[in-house]
Amino acid sequence: RILTAFTLAVCLSSPGRAQQQCTNGFDLDRASGQCLDIDECRTIPEACRGDMVCVNQNGGYLCVPRTNPVYRSPYLNPYSNIYPPPPAPGPVPNYPTATRPLMCRFGYQLDENNQCADVDECASDSHQCNPTQICINTEGGYTCSCTEGYWLLEGQCLDIDECRYGYCQQLCANVPGSYSCTCNPGFTLNDDGRSCQDVNECTNENPCTQTCVNTYGSFLCRCEPGYELEADGVNCSDMDECSFSEFLCQHECVNSPGSYYCTCPSGYNLLDDSRSCQDINECENRNFTCTPQQTCFNIAGEYKCLDPVRCEDPYIQINENRCMCPAENAGCRDQPFTILYRVMDMVSGRSVPSDIFQMQATTRYPGAYYIFQIKSGNEGREFYMRQTGPISATLVMTRPVKGPRTIELDLEMITVNTVINFRGSSVIRLRIYVSQYSF
Repeated sequence: RILTAFTLAVCLSSPGRAQQQCTNGFDLDRASGQCLDIDECRTIPEACRGDMVCVNQNGGYLCVPRTNPVYRSPYLNPYSNIYPPPPAPGPVPNYPTATRPLMCRFGYQLDENNQCADVDECASDSHQCNPTQICINTEGGYTCSCTEGYWLLEGQCLDIDECRYGYCQQLCANVPGSYSCTCNPGFTLNDDGRSCQDVNECTNENPCTQTCVNTYGSFLCRCEPGYELEADGVNCSDMDECSFSEFLCQHECVNSPGSYYCTCPSGYNLLDDSRSCQDINECENRNFTCTPQQTCFNIAGEYKCLDPVRCEDPYIQINENRCMCPAENAGCRDQPFTILYRVMDMVSGRSVPSDIFQMQATTRYPGAYYIFQIKSGNEGREFYMRQTGPISATLVMTRPVKGPRTIELDLEMITVNTVINFRGSSVIRLRIYVSQYSF
């Protein structure tokens, strides 16, 4: 008679799989996590009695007659600890092997090669991950995780705000599960996708019409001398230096692109300072058109050809510029005794008051005194005579005179002698040429 006693190993686990249990006939191997068969033939004293021999089985054992030739060897389980039965005295009977199904631990199943292979819970959709999570298969089980850009909180995958943690150097835009970095104007995003690098706008395509100066994150435009930056900060326009001041040039300022230059009127030369004008003395240079009988008289910017002095009757000519009226001539009774011709020049707009001519008696007679006055030519009241001494006076200009203009004044000196009861006069006929310009 053959007695068979065996059980199947079933691994039980709690829902969290934190602790694994084995059925009767198996014991948990904590090192490998497998349920290993217990060899009852060794652990149970007198497991079989009489002529029965104990044969260990997977999850149990058998008691078979010692003389039964069917069983040659104990049942071998590749997933259990194998303990060969103790040698029996005498010849070892040959027992038939019992075939029983293999059992795999939790998370594994038999494959086509009758081997325990890992169960892919993620592929078979037998996992219990939240819809917001992703399933990651592991040996004998699986884990629930979140995709990149999310973090697990209380079983839910929540978006990580990377911008909050300064992932970007400059501008950051958070999106679900990710983020995007951008840079401020004047910067470009580096290959790392996070940091920014200054753009040298001046080296790529010069945005300025003249000079470009690169700055951190931007640029500045500069203009060459003689130009000024327009309101757009990019273009340069010519600077009209002549409009800044009327004192840049003595005569006329001419604006040019990026600069200016001074000019002088006809009859003047431009000095080395490039702004002042100097009169050309045509009379000294003999660059005039006067006749041999005329006299060249230089004035500022031009010259005059003076005709010889001609004395009118009843005057007779004493020398080239003086006429005298003889006392014995009855027609000279109410006329000045002498007329002296003088010529002078003056620039236009001369500041006032200004002393321009001095007059004095050449001889002083005992008992005589002198009176000086402007006899004619002062209709505009631009001049007056200021007596500066007993025998002298000065012609003073009191109002500015603009040229070009020719003024002719008769300056009279009256001689009064109370001793001999004499009264006479002499005249200086002064011709003043006022030039067109103030220089």
